[in-house]
Amino acid sequence: MLDEIRARIEAEIEKLMHELKVVLPKAIQKAVEHGDLRENADYKSALERQQFVQARLSQLTKRMGELSRIDPSAMPIDRVGFGSRVKVLNLAMNEETTFTIVAGDFMDLDSGQVSLASPIGRGLLGAKEGQEVVIHLPVGERRFKILELVTLPQQMGVGEK
Repeated sequence: MLDEIRARIEAEIEKLMHELKVVLPKAIQKAVEHGDLRENADYKSALERQQFVQARLSQLTKRMGELSRIDPSAMPIDRVGFGSRVKVLNLAMNEETTFTIVAGDFMDLDSGQVSLASPIGRGLLGAKEGQEVVIHLPVGERRFKILELVTLPQQMGVGEK
């Protein structure tokens, strides 16, 4: 899980660095060549994009620092937390679903990833296998029973259940 997130961040950083160092300078230079910069929409657009790319790079660099401080051996091995894979039973619909708890900017609902900050992520956080939880969603309350739990430390071979 951590390696996958690191790889995704590194790929995005590489793409943004290319844009910042190659693509945007060319776009800015081309816009400058068109003359009056006060009313040059291409120039303003390129500068705005440059600011966005710089802000995103800063955010990604910070995220990489946060990831390097995650210590799986200090995480609980019996409770839902960051990186946990959780198989739940929707008690009202008698339907099983598997979620992986991830950071907000790496959420992919189609593959079952939910953010720690989402209602489902917050509702499952700290729960144990076999426990029933009530999650408050915008469409109302949902009751889930946790059928299986594989925590990040277990996925990395740290600790025992």
